[in-house]
Amino acid sequence: MLQSHESTRREARSPIVINWHVTEACNYHCGYCYAKWQRMDPQDLIRDPAATTALLQSLHAYFASAESGSRPRLNFAGGEPLLHGSRLISAMRLARSIGFDVSIITNGSRLKERVVASLAPELSLLGLSIDAVAPAVLAAIGRQDRQARRLDLGILARHVAQARRINPALTLKINTVVCAANWHEDLSAVISELAPARWKVLRMLPVVNRDLEVSDMQFRAFVDRHSSLEDVMSVEDNDDMVGSYVMVDPSGRFFQNRLCAPGYDYSPPILDVGAADAFARVGWSALKFDGRYARTVSVVQA
Repeated sequence: MLQSHESTRREARSPIVINWHVTEACNYHCGYCYAKWQRMDPQDLIRDPAATTALLQSLHAYFASAESGSRPRLNFAGGEPLLHGSRLISAMRLARSIGFDVSIITNGSRLKERVVASLAPELSLLGLSIDAVAPAVLAAIGRQDRQARRLDLGILARHVAQARRINPALTLKINTVVCAANWHEDLSAVISELAPARWKVLRMLPVVNRDLEVSDMQFRAFVDRHSSLEDVMSVEDNDDMVGSYVMVDPSGRFFQNRLCAPGYDYSPPILDVGAADAFARVGWSALKFDGRYARTVSVVQA
């Protein structure tokens, strides 16, 4: 197992990012994703303001002390975090007041003018998950709700423009998971239009199943097809992802994915043992974390 004490207290090159998966529920059902629940779990810790405050204070106390002068960033993830609506905005405001920079990764389906107006002032980074353009490909992946409604990229672009007007310092990042259903897609036009500071291209990680697993050839073909975007493209193969993310689950436990076996490893609840003790129970590599932020298209070789 990768040891979390390997280099936790490090001279930071990229500020540490803690990904709090506030819910496993999602209105989409992407085949590669671990989030298979359509209904919200009443046990999600974010529903309890006191527990949320205690969790964020514990995380900040530990990770702020482990950094060398940079603010840790708390990334709200899911499932689809915007399913928590006003609770999410309140948690973001709390995180900022405690001392975090704040970001979110969302499928974009819940972005409305009112939501963006509340969300944008709290964020240092807006992350969007965009895997395809063609309706048939979106359907094959599962990027649609139960009424077969899919993301309208034109409307999404307007919401991104609105967020940038409200918060000119906002950074945009786009995540794309390459899988068997979309490896042949060309996203050059949409990425160019949205103009993210970073486009993260991830190879589908078979944590739950291998139904949409992509071959080496297919993954390389997708990356090569988008070589004109290499200035913003950051490529992550499966080994790059394992052990390089700091992740907290909806009930407030650190967890880490496995490369050689399905499923995850979990820590005890952070609120029971504290962030330092809990983090020591899961694998994490600071070197791999920093490597992801230095990673470019050149890492994928034939």
